[in-house]
Amino acid sequence: MYFTGITIAIMTFLTIGIWHPIVIKTEYRWGTRPWIVYLLIGLCCCVAALFIANIYMSSFLGVFGASALWGIGELFAQKKRVERGWFPMNPKRKHEYATNKID
Repeated sequence: MYFTGITIAIMTFLTIGIWHPIVIKTEYRWGTRPWIVYLLIGLCCCVAALFIANIYMSSFLGVFGASALWGIGELFAQKKRVERGWFPMNPKRKHEYATNKID
């Protein structure tokens, strides 16, 4: 039996699952400003995956990098979810959209 595919699937599932709360906490603490960090992490991981021979490490870095890049869009989507009131707004952080809200 070969477990490579199922192992990579589990790593992918866990990696994507880890990025969900990272995006939520990032938006809560710093807003959308750290999107550039997500971009750098994503690009570095994806490029590193091209040069690593180990299938597991290469797969992990590729999925982690792609998840970081996907997280950029989710970061801005999370901002909209906070604006709609679906997630709590951080009261200690200045919100650019808090004063423009029309009820």
